[in-house]
Amino acid sequence: MTQNSDAILDRMMALHPKIIDLTLDRVWRLLDILDHPETKLPPVIHIAGTNGKGSTQAMVRAGLEGAGKSVHAYTSPHLARFHERICLSGELISEQYLTEILDECYTSNGPDSITYFEITTAAALLAFSRVRADYTLLEVGLGGRLDATNVIEKPKVTVITPISIDHESFLGDTLTKIAFEKAGIIKRGVPCVVGEQSDEAMQVIEAQAAKLGAPLLAYGQQWHVWEERGRLIFQDERGLMDLPLPALLGAHQVHNAGAALAVLRHLGFDEGACEAAMSNASWPARMQRLKTGPLVDAASAAELWLDGGHNPAAGEALAALLKTLPKKPTHLVCGMLNTKDVVGYMRPLAEVAQTLHAVPIPGEQATLSAEQTAAAAHDAGLQAHEAETVLAAVQDITASEPNARILICGSLYLAGGVLRENG
Repeated sequence: MTQNSDAILDRMMALHPKIIDLTLDRVWRLLDILDHPETKLPPVIHIAGTNGKGSTQAMVRAGLEGAGKSVHAYTSPHLARFHERICLSGELISEQYLTEILDECYTSNGPDSITYFEITTAAALLAFSRVRADYTLLEVGLGGRLDATNVIEKPKVTVITPISIDHESFLGDTLTKIAFEKAGIIKRGVPCVVGEQSDEAMQVIEAQAAKLGAPLLAYGQQWHVWEERGRLIFQDERGLMDLPLPALLGAHQVHNAGAALAVLRHLGFDEGACEAAMSNASWPARMQRLKTGPLVDAASAAELWLDGGHNPAAGEALAALLKTLPKKPTHLVCGMLNTKDVVGYMRPLAEVAQTLHAVPIPGEQATLSAEQTAAAAHDAGLQAHEAETVLAAVQDITASEPNARILICGSLYLAGGVLRENG
């Protein structure tokens, strides 16, 4: 029987007992066997941060492609299919090529220990090294300093989006420790675009940049961005631009847009590319309106939205966005992992939502049960109910509130399941 990418990915899961084990030793070993594909990439833009990495990357990509450039892009986790992680010169990697690349990496690695993310990152770098493109966009998986993507000696530019508390068990339990890990992508002499940061995080970034002689292009210093009369205004040392608001919804996307624009301006692109970055970017499960599919049919007259944010900063951004939408009864369908600050995520949402229906995340070992999520919602000040599935939750909400706004939220893994089932 012909093997497919899923079969190889399943085998890769067994190569290391832990899903996350931060070190670069295993990656370097495999990249050496593969003849160092990381040295053969088109110019790299490397993006780290807690919130906004994916959105910022999507806007940079839209700007580059709007200027006629071809772009490789690597992101994680995927939502519906693994192929989403690897975009080759503007197109998702094909099943045949993905299978070939994964098999080559699996065979080259042999029985040696390596995590799933490490070997699949090596596969992405190998694919990127063999297909022509003008730029490579690399999104950090977790942290930065010891992340498997942090193997590029001389990127064209690095980017650090806003840093907040998340993944404490891996990155540290203070903002200073987490910022140190994120700042690990800064490279000697390579400019680093920095999004809005707390003073605490900024001090760490500035210290690391000074140590490596890396010029900073920082929000509030070298560039500024704000919304004015329904437009986005960006200003840097080259002047001022008046642009459309980002296609991605939410006030927080204005700051993500600023970082993307700072990257494009640093690379020398004109206002046309910057306008494309605002108008053409798309990023699934970031306050995405669902318009077709079985869930939408079940919701009938209700609005159905999907968002994969999962930490307190994401909860605050989501609550702020919901406050800007036309007034309508709002109900949450929420599933979360046991590694997250669940109450911290939900607390700002308690100000804008009438109820929360808690669901487990299908197929995820680290999922909280509906009972646990509902208990956290109660602690956050939300009226909570339990449901076995998202569909059951949607049906329960619409039975009593047919014209509701329903937001499915709390996890990218939940969002991915929704997109697969509702496709």
